[in-house]
Amino acid sequence: MQAYRALEQRFARLAALQDAAGILGWDAQTLMPDGAAEGRAEQIAALKGLAHDLLTAPETADALAAAQEPAAQEALGPWERANLREMARAHLHATAVPRDLVEASSRAVSRAEMTWREARRRADFALLAPDLAAVLRLQREIGQAKGAALGLAPYDALLDGFDPGLRRDRIDPLFADLRGWLPDLVERARARQSAEPAPLPLDGPFPVALQQEVGLAVMTAAGFDFARGRLDISLHPFCGGATDDVRVTTRYDEADVTRALMGVLHETGHALYEQGRPAPWRHQPVGAARGMSLHESQSLIVEMQACRTREFAGFLAPLLARAFGRDGAAWSGENLHRLVTRVEPGFIRVDADEATYPAHILLRYGLETAMIAGDLAVADLPGAFDDGLRDLLGLDVPDDRVGCLQDIHWPGGAWGYFPTYTLGAMAAAQLFRAARAAEPGLLAALTRGDFTPLRDWLRKHVHALGSFLETDELLAAATGTPLGTEAFRAHLEARYVDAP
Repeated sequence: MQAYRALEQRFARLAALQDAAGILGWDAQTLMPDGAAEGRAEQIAALKGLAHDLLTAPETADALAAAQEPAAQEALGPWERANLREMARAHLHATAVPRDLVEASSRAVSRAEMTWREARRRADFALLAPDLAAVLRLQREIGQAKGAALGLAPYDALLDGFDPGLRRDRIDPLFADLRGWLPDLVERARARQSAEPAPLPLDGPFPVALQQEVGLAVMTAAGFDFARGRLDISLHPFCGGATDDVRVTTRYDEADVTRALMGVLHETGHALYEQGRPAPWRHQPVGAARGMSLHESQSLIVEMQACRTREFAGFLAPLLARAFGRDGAAWSGENLHRLVTRVEPGFIRVDADEATYPAHILLRYGLETAMIAGDLAVADLPGAFDDGLRDLLGLDVPDDRVGCLQDIHWPGGAWGYFPTYTLGAMAAAQLFRAARAAEPGLLAALTRGDFTPLRDWLRKHVHALGSFLETDELLAAATGTPLGTEAFRAHLEARYVDAP
């Protein structure tokens, strides 16, 4: 047990360094003045370098070897053995990548993120291209280094960093199935909508201060713990921060109240997962979220599965009407439900409806796999992006701001992240169906803005398990089957095609 206990102490220190970097990263996206960017890049790079040194130190390798001896493992409990498994996984990823590459990638990402802000504002991809090329070059190097250590192709190695065990040969059949039926489903959904009167628009403007109040109210209803987190504004919505200090951000549009509100609900789903992780293990690898597919399932089960139901719309509509001093037919629960379930192809991924959203992910997945493989040059990205969006959604992109500059993921170094969004949507459909079966009063509770039945079920079957189980093991235990497309397709058909 001595070697294992030494590893627990080492990984607790590692978690503290990661938490510090998380808060600095949150500040860089919310409050930090632009002139501090270079210094902040060095600060975050230094913390990541220290974390890398701690994880790759000879003492870590020695303790892992000792703790993994059969006799040593016999003394461990189930959670400790799972923790040791996750420690070994983290160590293998870290030792594959030299420290100087870790720091170089961190600096390149910090520069690219700041450049992205200005490039997006100016709708000028050429401004970002050199910094993005530097990030891509380093991500390729990281993928190659990890791939050599893990026995994986570079892109699979990058996927494994976001979702342990995820591989292209797991994704490709699911996405091929999705691509086969999604266009027809979207066409049928839009045909059904076109045969009905259009929903009434909500009349703005919607002052940001009032939108913030509504956002705080729905976060409270969902169960967000404000003693361990907060809500702020950023250019791109995200959930970040530290283990006991979860930071949620959104962006506001005074002409559209649903845009920021649904962003808040999405990020609150992520935050509930973070706040619900197993407390005894919260500073250990086994206490971390299982992976980004499950993380995205938690944001989507709140935003899409629960908060776009008729039941929740019936709770939310009068809340909005009171907040903005409005009344009339547009502010009814039924009209709000029709507004938030409107299927309408659009340019912006984060604002996309539930039915067309997967097309955005299919596009990005194809592009990033091609770039990592060296089959698509950075200079050719805007054209390839525009062609793909036209093919998948029939849209002609007017400028780079609503095209390939809309997301921060690639300049932010998140290569291999995009597929987890739609894998998460599939998992969310499975989990919500299982939760409704187990908690028959779940939908009725949402009419009162009561998330307790859903939240308690998720705490038991997802949040409190941390990384104890592999992703498909967790889904099979919670829903009866590993990840598949059936529940997601059935959900989309019921909500957008068959429902009255």
